[in-house]
Amino acid sequence: MRTAAVIRLISFVGCCRFENRESLMTDSAVLLTHLKDLMATLRDPDRGCPWDIRQTFASIAPYTVEEAYEVLEAIEEGDMPALRDELGDLLLQVLFHARMAEEQGVFDLDDVMAALANKLIRRHPHVFGDEAGQGHDEAAVKRLWEAGKAAERQQTDRRGALDGVAKSLPGLTRSLKLQKRAARVGFDWPDTAHVWAKLDEELTELREAVADEANPGRQQALTHELGDVLMAVVNLGRKVGVDPEYAIREANHRFERRFAAMEACLREQGRTPADLSLPQWLDLWAIAKARLGEG
Repeated sequence: MRTAAVIRLISFVGCCRFENRESLMTDSAVLLTHLKDLMATLRDPDRGCPWDIRQTFASIAPYTVEEAYEVLEAIEEGDMPALRDELGDLLLQVLFHARMAEEQGVFDLDDVMAALANKLIRRHPHVFGDEAGQGHDEAAVKRLWEAGKAAERQQTDRRGALDGVAKSLPGLTRSLKLQKRAARVGFDWPDTAHVWAKLDEELTELREAVADEANPGRQQALTHELGDVLMAVVNLGRKVGVDPEYAIREANHRFERRFAAMEACLREQGRTPADLSLPQWLDLWAIAKARLGEG
């Protein structure tokens, strides 16, 4: 990936420019300045990289999302060397966006870091403020955190309970955040029994939409009803303490493992997917689960 190549460039230039590389790598302030200088050079209209020069916030945004997911993948795989590298790639995205903003005179990396430091102090009064050292439990800390965020929203145009939930989040994650916000102000079922009833209701409506083949607006109705089912499932996950985005990622991983095991079985048997009927596929699925110890 291009970002990985730039990180390698940073490492190479660091070795060349400084006589004492050890001091560079141990002095975080010097290293951060060095990274900022490298990013400025890459964006320099006269001597920079053509690819880096032509990028914009919008063109870089997909890479930012991709790098965040690669960080997550390294964490899920427990691969610490990969995590180190992917965090570097993600840091590059911060440097890139901050440099473009600096070029436009909007803000720079120092502003980003100062805002972050102030936010951390403001949202942790139990650590840095008047309430420091009072031994708050986790529930009390959470209340302080939410109170701080609510106070911040009051100082902006984000006055509604649901304001500020990023629209670019994955759908399941955003649904979970929206429903958590709504629950904080009292819009919530009292127990899981009510959530199950709502899920059953939404499934019934989806079945009706599927069956209504004569409806000229059937596709829109199906989209609407399936969305309602997914939101109800997300709400059930919230009630039982399961992150739906994590759950679907784990389900995807299981599906990949089992399907790969089925393909291995087919190769061993000298067969191809085209040879199988649906019942044979299902038998093979059971064999794959057993092989993986996921019976």
